[in-house]
Amino acid sequence: MKKKILAVLMAGALLASFTGCAGAAPAGAPEAAPAAEAGEAEAPAEAAASDMKVAMITDYGDITDQSFNQTTYESCKSFGEANGIDFTYYKPEGDSTADRVAMIDKAVADGYNVVVMPGFAFAEAIVEVAPMYPDVKFVAIDVSEYDLSTAAGTDSYSEPNVFSAVYKEELPGYMAGYAAVKMGYTKLGYLGGMAVPAVIRYGYGFVQGADAAAGEDGVDVTLNYAYGNQFYGDADITAAMDTWYQGGTEVVFAAGGSIYSSVCEAAAKVDGKVIGVDVDQSAIIDGQYGEGMTVTSAMKGLAATVDTLLTAIKDGNWGEYSGKILDLGIVDGSDPAKNYVQLPIDGTAWTDSFTVDDYKALVAGMADGSIEVSNDTSAEEPAAKNITVNFQGNIK
Repeated sequence: MKKKILAVLMAGALLASFTGCAGAAPAGAPEAAPAAEAGEAEAPAEAAASDMKVAMITDYGDITDQSFNQTTYESCKSFGEANGIDFTYYKPEGDSTADRVAMIDKAVADGYNVVVMPGFAFAEAIVEVAPMYPDVKFVAIDVSEYDLSTAAGTDSYSEPNVFSAVYKEELPGYMAGYAAVKMGYTKLGYLGGMAVPAVIRYGYGFVQGADAAAGEDGVDVTLNYAYGNQFYGDADITAAMDTWYQGGTEVVFAAGGSIYSSVCEAAAKVDGKVIGVDVDQSAIIDGQYGEGMTVTSAMKGLAATVDTLLTAIKDGNWGEYSGKILDLGIVDGSDPAKNYVQLPIDGTAWTDSFTVDDYKALVAGMADGSIEVSNDTSAEEPAAKNITVNFQGNIK
């Protein structure tokens, strides 16, 4: 199949090497911010490293979700231990902006001057608290400018004490879909959490990757596609996944916090397979639900981002990130481990039909523009040319 051309490089140049996500070692950091122009707000004054105190606020899940919250928590904790910096975390009592703001208020009252927040749900809270605490640095993970500007009721958003990183989820989604078909799976499933932009990008990328591989190999592929309308598993979601697996689905990409638990419970009953999300979930999935259950995981560099930003703050380089919202993706076509989006080398069940070298060639194609992966999520459901997509919307 003819591949279209679109460069998918991360916006920004490399600055330094740093610890990678989930055991990998991505090298490269976001581009330095331009100097403030006349009339622009200046970044908050730098505090000495000894005065730095880091707090994390959890979103929908908790620090044992084996996904977004846990990885962010562990990254902050490791940074604090390695650098002798005080760290703690706060879990909101409920799922509302008021609950999240209350925990941010508490963290600041307790003396924490760096607050890390994972997830788009923090947009309204950030808009509310950033002007209230100009000397506190807010590091947001996966909170887009759209999220923030919508919350603020403005066309754009930038505050000197706020930095946010978002990711090109369509890229690891594509990698996972492409890999699954190349490995010989022809009956696929995608279960997203809530139909928010990041989850949709994962899913639409997954469809694109499966579609491309099916077109190259000339195989018939069907893909069930749905959202659970929540970021956790339960009996109803498990029942829906039972229907998929018992109906012939071979592997399901579970992209939505701990919703993977329902997918794994259903897969275990029929020796089915699972694709993890955000981090390399192979150890937890295989350990809890069955050895060899995980095909791969569509990862993004949460740990790398956290470490980069906290290191910059510690070293007095916050000005390089102040007020920026960066979209992170592929930074090195020759070494997948240096990218902010990737499949895990150790956590992927490589086969003769899709090897590590095949994966490296795929990443190189994305980097040099010979493979296009669209990030357009405006359509209500994903489109495909070579596979059949059974779109089911919200199954709950």
